[in-house]
Amino acid sequence: MLLDTYDLTDAGFWARDDAYTILDEIRGEGAVQRHESGQEGPLWAVLTHRESLAVLGDAKTYSSQGGSLLGTGYGPPAGAGRMMALSDPPKHRAYRDPVMPFFSARRANVLEERIRDLTEGVIERLLVREKIDFVKDIGAVVPLTVMCDLMGIPDEDRDEIVAMCDQAFLGRNPAERRAAHQRLLPYLLQLAMERKAAPGDDVISALAADLELDEVVLNCDNIIVGGIQTVRHTAAMAMLSLVRNTDAWRELDGKADPKLATEELLRWTSVGLHVLRTAKTDTELAGQRIKAGDRVVVWTPGANRDTAVFDEPHRLDLNRHPNRHIAFGWGEHYCIGGPLARTELRVLFTELSRLVAEVEPLGEPEYNSSIINFGLDSFPVRLHRR
Repeated sequence: MLLDTYDLTDAGFWARDDAYTILDEIRGEGAVQRHESGQEGPLWAVLTHRESLAVLGDAKTYSSQGGSLLGTGYGPPAGAGRMMALSDPPKHRAYRDPVMPFFSARRANVLEERIRDLTEGVIERLLVREKIDFVKDIGAVVPLTVMCDLMGIPDEDRDEIVAMCDQAFLGRNPAERRAAHQRLLPYLLQLAMERKAAPGDDVISALAADLELDEVVLNCDNIIVGGIQTVRHTAAMAMLSLVRNTDAWRELDGKADPKLATEELLRWTSVGLHVLRTAKTDTELAGQRIKAGDRVVVWTPGANRDTAVFDEPHRLDLNRHPNRHIAFGWGEHYCIGGPLARTELRVLFTELSRLVAEVEPLGEPEYNSSIINFGLDSFPVRLHRR
């Protein structure tokens, strides 16, 4: 079996030029396979679209409380059962429902003009520079600002919070990123206490109305991570793909439907490489006997390039339709920020195609070493004005 040779839990595998060819070959050996990972120990690898939906759509059989991501060690993770990502229904809904209005498609539509103004301003400022880092200078800026808006971060604190979040998500190593989170959490706790006493119209106030303070802080941190990481990594990986595929870049300029293009870039990049679940009971999946307590990993790129669902899945088709990708997950844990992320990405690439004639690489992109949000740590480029 090829999974005896290749370790999907090694970020280095996903940086290989032939990663998806190998993944096709692995999937051909079975939809669900036992994977003795050198990094994580024994796992069940789910590699097809159908079986991925089966796992993600069945919260009664497959639990999130034991962890939703690899790389956090064994045993219950910190915050298990006290935050959206690490809870099962009905508790999951108690964390999700209060903030749903802030991340709905309707709210994203209301925010679109603000997002467009921010994005245009960022691009205009960067067009005059000889060299920029697409990851840090573009990918993270607008999502961070919009998240500060939604969470009601005071204007006078924003520079500090943006710098703190930047280090927490873009720090050079895990210790640096962890230290930044440790500085962010007390700040969120202070805001939670203030909003509990004097609520406003923001995410923190909505959570503080009904939850304990530690739950508010954990869920705010969860929301910030999800709201920034997905957009940042998708934007950078998508831009890298468009630079390498000039025909697709030209399609953005009027030939591609912006909404369809956004969905295809989400499918193509699949930066959230995996979702972890733990079987609550003995069960069967694609003929495999899974025991209670077994860890089951849905590999998003496997589902999103499954030939049973996607025609020519290794072709970047910005007008692809239908496009049943699971870049935002599926089921109870479908990404709450999906509508907002879609809007931010659609506006970003629409404005880039309008204002920028060429994105010129100025060096090799530097991949990160994460299988949580696989992407780029650095992508030096120059933007040439249209």
